Amino acid sequence: MSRHSSWRCGGVADYFFQPQRVDELSSFLREKNDCVEMIWLGLGSNLLVRDGGFKGFVVSTTKALREIIWGDENKSLYVQSGVSCAKVAREAAAKNRKGLEFLVGIPGTIGGALRMNAGALGFEIWDFVEEVETIDSLGNIKVQKKTEFTPCYRDVRGPARWFVGAKLRMEENFLGDSFEKLQALLQKRRATQPIGKLSCGSVFTNPSGDFAGRLIETSGLKGCRIGGAVVSEKHANFILNENNASATDIERLILHIQDIVKCKTGVILETEVKIVGNSMSRALETI
Repeated sequence: MSRHSSWRCGGVADYFFQPQRVDELSSFLREKNDCVEMIWLGLGSNLLVRDGGFKGFVVSTTKALREIIWGDENKSLYVQSGVSCAKVAREAAAKNRKGLEFLVGIPGTIGGALRMNAGALGFEIWDFVEEVETIDSLGNIKVQKKTEFTPCYRDVRGPARWFVGAKLRMEENFLGDSFEKLQALLQKRRATQPIGKLSCGSVFTNPSGDFAGRLIETSGLKGCRIGGAVVSEKHANFILNENNASATDIERLILHIQDIVKCKTGVILETEVKIVGNSMSRALETI
């Protein structure tokens, strides 16, 4: 899985399925063994697979679910879950629609963004959702209204189904400065985040009324290293694979950060990154 993770580490998955079409995905879900665990993979930017690998199916959506269709005189956009967030931001800017500029800095796909209610700069993806297209464990596809789900901070609650796509609705940008906003956001991101380094993006969610990065920095953890994993000097909520780090290195650093921040501030940091699979170390097997 190191080839499919933005951290470039992790063990082997028992099964890896990358459908070329939506009907292939439906057929796979109908036929697969329900007793075997399954995870969905976009760009691998919010995932850590432990070094012992993943004993189940990994379903990659980046080949089949890549449609982008404008409707309602460019007022609405249907986008499938395998499309990158950055591409959606550029598409919206090209049609002079406003609101989705924040997606340009999110290193993942729309499917992952919908699942975790990705957001930045005071905006969240579900602010713009009108309806979603989902698929269940039997491969049945269904269109569902936004009202059937409850978006919250870095999560969304609702029916146990997976997102195939979404219909997003945006307003016209009468100022005509959409691309200028994108460039400004990218410049700010380059100045404040370790762009171009091996990371997963933000490791921890922000606790209420505070920022994970600030808590980690004030706890003296910038530059803290375990094996090849290190806390970024530029932004403390990023862990970098700087020297062939293993997934175990990264997970141990995550645990160390949580322990130190709790000890010094009393705050328990929750991970934004999803950690799956089997550990090579018995000390981590129960995490």
